[in-house]
Amino acid sequence: MRALDRKLVRELWGMRLQALAIALVIVSGVGIFIMSFSTVDSLDETRARYYREQRFADVFAPLKRAPEALSRRVQAIPGVDRVQTRVVAFVSLDIAGFPEPVSAHLVSLPDHGPAAGAGLLNRVHLHSGRLPEPVRNDEVLISVELAGAHGLAEGDTLRATINGRRERLTIVGLARSPEYIYQIAPGAMFPDPTRYGILWMGREALGIALDMDGAFNDLTLTLTRGASAEDVIDRLDALLAPYGGTGAYAREDQLSHRFLTEELKQQRTIATVFPVIFFGVAAFLLNVVASRLIGLQREQIGTLKAFGYSSAAVGLHFAKLMLSIVLLGIVGGIGLGILLGRGLSHIYMSFYSLPYMDFVLHPRVVAAAAAVSIGVALLGTLYAVRAAARLPPAQAMRPAPPPVYRATVVERLGLQRWFTQPTRMILRHIERRPLKSLLTTLGIAMACGIMMIGGFQRGAIDHMVGVQFGLSQRADLTATFTDPTSGHALYSLRSLHGVEHAEGFRSVPVRLRFGHRSYRTTLDGVEPNGRLLRLLDTRLAPIQLPPEGVVLSDYLAGLLGVGPGDHLRVEVLEGERRVLELPVAATAQQYLGVGAYMRRDALNRLLREGDALSGVHLAVDARERRRVYALLKDMPRIAGIVEQAAAIRAFYDTLAQSVLFFTLVATLLGATIAFGVVYNSMRIALSERNRELASLRVLGFERGEVAYILLGELALLTLAAIPLGLAIGYGLCAYLSYAFQSDLYRIALVLERDVYALAALVVIISALVSGGLLWRSLGRLDMVAVLKSKE
Repeated sequence: MRALDRKLVRELWGMRLQALAIALVIVSGVGIFIMSFSTVDSLDETRARYYREQRFADVFAPLKRAPEALSRRVQAIPGVDRVQTRVVAFVSLDIAGFPEPVSAHLVSLPDHGPAAGAGLLNRVHLHSGRLPEPVRNDEVLISVELAGAHGLAEGDTLRATINGRRERLTIVGLARSPEYIYQIAPGAMFPDPTRYGILWMGREALGIALDMDGAFNDLTLTLTRGASAEDVIDRLDALLAPYGGTGAYAREDQLSHRFLTEELKQQRTIATVFPVIFFGVAAFLLNVVASRLIGLQREQIGTLKAFGYSSAAVGLHFAKLMLSIVLLGIVGGIGLGILLGRGLSHIYMSFYSLPYMDFVLHPRVVAAAAAVSIGVALLGTLYAVRAAARLPPAQAMRPAPPPVYRATVVERLGLQRWFTQPTRMILRHIERRPLKSLLTTLGIAMACGIMMIGGFQRGAIDHMVGVQFGLSQRADLTATFTDPTSGHALYSLRSLHGVEHAEGFRSVPVRLRFGHRSYRTTLDGVEPNGRLLRLLDTRLAPIQLPPEGVVLSDYLAGLLGVGPGDHLRVEVLEGERRVLELPVAATAQQYLGVGAYMRRDALNRLLREGDALSGVHLAVDARERRRVYALLKDMPRIAGIVEQAAAIRAFYDTLAQSVLFFTLVATLLGATIAFGVVYNSMRIALSERNRELASLRVLGFERGEVAYILLGELALLTLAAIPLGLAIGYGLCAYLSYAFQSDLYRIALVLERDVYALAALVVIISALVSGGLLWRSLGRLDMVAVLKSKE
């Protein structure tokens, strides 16, 4: 081993705790980089494989009823590859031991041909058991999530109301489908596997049960390579319009696909924001450590160059020293990233109904993380290494010139009498090196800011749910009908024992157009002075619905580029498919989904359909809830029932895994940054002022007084960093709130006091731990060496 390499090893060992603190910051940056990108790649490739193996469709088209022969005309549309017709229905389930209503989406499986039971498109993935027999009308597959929520298995039975008739169904297998990765009941916002699931039955049996023998009410298809989805959808809509088509849509608008796509988008945002913070702090730490180390070794550098070592050799030595720390961080970060990536990927596998998870770590991700880390190390130490390499031997062998002290601002203002001599020493040292003090403060502030992100998500979600379901949608139950129903049904439900209040609503699929922009959603007709469904303005005050015109959610208005006073073109996608021109009356605050609203009586009048309902919102006496459940389950025209409180609980139970996981990661990594910055700053300050502090001990200062001078400076910088860090954290949360916006949900920028408190507490604890570690070092100051010094 060469002499410089032995020197490198000794120096690494001598600064092992500092090196470890810096390496931990790099571990955090590399780890979260690899975790995020490996999770994105794993979800992306798993989804692609799952879609490919199960032949997930490219276009979906619901309709009322069409003869099977129409599929040949669909097949003839240019750009269409494969077509599969099917029969679907929403049914009510009665599960033994569970008194509350359960709804399900019942989907037919093909009976004939080489793909019998599996289907040409949207093939089920059989988790266990077998496929239903084609001719059996009492055998079904059941979704894995619904089975798990109720402890159901092959051979168990359940009762279903299909087309007004009660049927006993036998479960013959458990399955998943790429079409239902994210399972949400009609009218619901969150998945609730205890109250909603998917069932599959043979096509012939289900067709007979629904009076659809030789007909279909749902169609899916794939496209040929290079085909335009928009052109195919336009032709398909025109073809299906006479048969009650409600508007075809592409895969990108399919609900479960959209949710998973938005999750991937969020992970990419995290992979962009977080590593930048960690690598920036690492560059700062490496620069400070390298600068100080070179400053302490001026005489050694001069001696090495006097003995014939070149400037390049000296510069390379210090570069290798810093790179050794970085390489330690890279290796640890790769291991941490793989561990976190696997954990997060499997959380998403259970959150989204995926039958498997192919964990993927592309070499390019590891290479990118390593390259960025090494680049940051070189960038952070370039100036210091360059200065060491260019230092002339004669100048290097002389001690560094003593620092120049001037009167501080406090002293110039005449306020020094209010401070003790040690305190004035602290202020003087901070002001003498303002850039170093600023960078130290900024590094600690970054740690404080990143701590806020984890807590922000949970608080924001609580606020979103509170506004959406505490102030806006306040029904206990929402019952959705199989078809538009006469308004008399409202009075029937209102008269049920235990129902305290009922409000009807009418929902129709529409396409909204303004200029060149369009959006497919639903237009909901609601009661003008409703208690159970209220539209809120930006101040969360109820909006009074006007006699005419529509109210749009704020995000939808932004997508369309409209505001109050503009006129929208509204294309109704059912019934007579009327085209309306409606004014925008107002915009409403809405965090979940997007929608358009108007008075129900006005919508009924525009559709020329009389007093019609799509469903009813109910307020139910908690003591009579089971009785109401039992009555609703026996009503054949009710397609599904959503209990808001249960859906919210299920949402939190599911979301808690991913949010708490990310909160834990953000907390640990933020604490790592805080400790790394504070500890390194204290160690560097100790090495810089070692002789000064030892001299003070010689002059009679106690250990506590010396500690006050050193640790007081860092305490002052830490206290200054906390409000700056809280401001940085607010900015990061605001950016994430903006970056995570989609038409599925928006994250509110809400930061409770406990988020600020936790971030500040972690930074303070890191400072206290670092101070405790340095307390021992202050007891080992070499006072004898100071007495021997020639200066």
